Amino acid sequence: MTEAESVDVAIVGAGPAGLGAALALRRRGVARVVVLEREPEAGGVPRHCGHPPFGMREFGRVLSGPDYARRLVDRVRVAGVEIRPQQSVVAISAGGGVTIAGESGVAELRARRGILATGVRESSRHARLISGDRPLGVITTGTLQAMVHLHHLAPFSQPVVVGTELVALSALLTCRKAHIRPVAMIESAPRPTARMPLLLYPRLLGIPVHYATDLAEIVGRSRVESVAVMGPTGPATIACDGVLLTGSFVPEAALVRGSHLELDPGSGGPTVDQFGRCSDPAWFAAGNLLRAVETAGWSFAEGQRIGSTVADDLAGLLPSSNDSVPVARGAGLKLVIPHRLAIPVAACPLDRFQLRVSAPIEGELQVIVDGKPLWRRTVKLRPERRVLVPLRALTLQPAIRSVEIKMLQLS
Repeated sequence: MTEAESVDVAIVGAGPAGLGAALALRRRGVARVVVLEREPEAGGVPRHCGHPPFGMREFGRVLSGPDYARRLVDRVRVAGVEIRPQQSVVAISAGGGVTIAGESGVAELRARRGILATGVRESSRHARLISGDRPLGVITTGTLQAMVHLHHLAPFSQPVVVGTELVALSALLTCRKAHIRPVAMIESAPRPTARMPLLLYPRLLGIPVHYATDLAEIVGRSRVESVAVMGPTGPATIACDGVLLTGSFVPEAALVRGSHLELDPGSGGPTVDQFGRCSDPAWFAAGNLLRAVETAGWSFAEGQRIGSTVADDLAGLLPSSNDSVPVARGAGLKLVIPHRLAIPVAACPLDRFQLRVSAPIEGELQVIVDGKPLWRRTVKLRPERRVLVPLRALTLQPAIRSVEIKMLQLS
């Protein structure tokens, strides 16, 4: 192994968040910014999404996913960022160390700062504990999009779609492009995860949507032949030739789990303060690695803010990470980001608490600082929907000692 190469900032992941961070760093005058991407091309998930809408905030026009990704990559390269595709980061270490495996073997980078922007992935059949046969034709949305848009293949013709998150609608758009006609959508919850107006789309396509319905078993020898489901009226069988698993996103956090960085059990990603700074102050994180899941535009904007913050850190302008207050998360809340607040609380890129719940809940949401409620609001929260509490609304004092966010359920 050769001597470690030195760079100013190493960014792991060339999706919208990583590219946004790289662009902001170069605009702030940081010299050597390197983006490492395991795929053959940069651009992230939008490369696979051959449909609009992407790009209104970034480019002022509606673009398809591949066009949006190409424009982002071009903008970043023009800014002087070095993008290295087909470079798999296999380990990160304290102080900005990066171990890379590529075509030329294993190499080491030593970065003054590192940014993790590895995004999310959909839960597999194995992770969802779906029983039955193991035939071909059971895939996730990401696999479908790659097969259709990158390889021009149709893995099935009449699948059952599992899930009603926003990505399920993206999956339907991909199916339509490939002349795939889903026979049904099923959702285990009694209502859709995406907001109701968006769920008019499958109805317009003539696809029946079944709520409070679980996928019990997949049936088929070489190919999927049918699925057994359990719904409000009891068991049923739906004939199909594939199963499309959508949503149930989890952060792509294998690097974090195998590293020295602290992992948050709620989000599944690294713990960060309001600057996006991990438990090792040489490492930052941005985008959907922090939570599942936000849009490409949201991730790009957050990446830009984190990149600018890293430039501040290199210039010695951030408060120390040594003095921070953990943010306690009450029952019913799946995750709260940021996970801690560096003291004193100053202008920061993660300037809003973002909350998620794993089950519907109604009640009074409270932010309690040093034992006193500083913010409260009656809310109805639904799974995988964004909830934001601006830090500026809290009037935090310089020397706070405790922060808790909790729900008081309505009786």
